[in-house]
Amino acid sequence: MDHEAVVDLLLETASLKRLPRSGWLLRGVPQAESVAGHSFGVAFVALVLADLEGGLDLAKVLSMALLHDLAEVRLTDLPASATHLLPGGLKSQAEAQALTDLLAPLPHSHRWLALWQEFEDRSSAEGRLVRDADKLEMMVQCLRYEQAGSRGLDEFWQAMDGYDWQFALCAGLYARLRAMRPQAAPAGEG
Repeated sequence: MDHEAVVDLLLETASLKRLPRSGWLLRGVPQAESVAGHSFGVAFVALVLADLEGGLDLAKVLSMALLHDLAEVRLTDLPASATHLLPGGLKSQAEAQALTDLLAPLPHSHRWLALWQEFEDRSSAEGRLVRDADKLEMMVQCLRYEQAGSRGLDEFWQAMDGYDWQFALCAGLYARLRAMRPQAAPAGEG
């Protein structure tokens, strides 16, 4: 094992602590959370969901949650407004390449890449749960920003109103979050 390469990996990934989530910045949210903060939130939401659902491989769930945005170390956090302009599949291909290059110093990186791909493809219950956790965590953060006075975040709620929740538990938790919005608007009214 190349200790220098592993230390370089650890130093590079630590930059996610300073990389803000661009969607919040573009909407004027002050002190937007970092990608690392979001990843921690997704891991915790996924842990709670996995515990409530039962029957899932917890190691896979937590690994996927921690890996799901790791490629942003190299690609940055691309907002949805930018990714919609990219040809289909290009963002995922770029993320796969970034993650492959980033994790190359690790002897078993292929396992982590396979877990990330499982999350991307939603090819397992664990991948689908982490995808739901990713969306739920975003909406928890959205609600927190609105409760702190941020406005203009309706598009996040509107997007999630049309989201195909994979777990009924997650759909129910989203409905509860939506109902808690300041001056909560019914679904479909933003």
